[in-house]
Amino acid sequence: MEIKYLKLIQTIAEEGNISNSADRLFLTQSALSHQLKEIEERLGFKIFIRARNNWKLTEEGKELYKLSQSVLKEIEDRLIKIKDIRAGSQGTIRISTECYTFYHGLPEFIQKMALLYPQIDIRMVVEATHHPVSKLLSNELDISIVTARPENDQLETIELFEDEIFAVMHREHELATKPFLEGMDLLNQHLIIHSFPLETVSVYQLFLKPHKVEPVKITAIPLTEVALELVQANMGISCFPKWALKSFKLPETLVFKSLGRLGLKRKHYLVYRSEDSSKKYITDFIDNIEDEFSL
Repeated sequence: MEIKYLKLIQTIAEEGNISNSADRLFLTQSALSHQLKEIEERLGFKIFIRARNNWKLTEEGKELYKLSQSVLKEIEDRLIKIKDIRAGSQGTIRISTECYTFYHGLPEFIQKMALLYPQIDIRMVVEATHHPVSKLLSNELDISIVTARPENDQLETIELFEDEIFAVMHREHELATKPFLEGMDLLNQHLIIHSFPLETVSVYQLFLKPHKVEPVKITAIPLTEVALELVQANMGISCFPKWALKSFKLPETLVFKSLGRLGLKRKHYLVYRSEDSSKKYITDFIDNIEDEFSL
């Protein structure tokens, strides 16, 4: 039985006449009578004994009225509970990532969250990019995405996904014919990175530094499209995971080369303060970002 019919039965029983019931339900008297007749035909018994100004419940109707009271009260109580739960989802989340390439995936996700959880205010804190963990600990951030699992009892860590960084170059570059690049291959090259310091650049930390290699020239270009234009002009090499370039129209003259025989792979972790684990708006955000980006 539809909820609207239970509400109709409850209203008539409480009002005692069709006129007041119709007004309360925002129906015409004709429409109300038609719906009541339809219910009785479906159930196969009379619900009310009709009198002009005093409609009385039949024995069957009394049981149905008790049912409507129970069901409608339960629905009302649950809706109040849901409202209280949703009230706990209100809050501001400040997020940053130590890898600039991850910012390519965040805006679309934040836009989805704004539709699903309009009560959560999500703010990207780009200026915290180079020190996301310390900013978390000083309460200047709420969530950060990092590529090394921090060892701190005050923080919770969730592994999101693993990606691979490739060297991107023009197909006429002197290294373009190699099956993969070794550390020493970049010694005499112009490396285009997103920003300094080098300690925050994955290709330097994970590939060049272990090989004790520093390219002869390193240029920081904060705009990916400009970095790609320089690479397209064969003026240097840049390094990206392929997913970070999916929104760009890449020319066919660009080639991707693995860094090392096995490729340069790294993991991304979501980090947040342990004390925030009980905050619903934080857990809602984490559940959704895991669903969006997880392995």
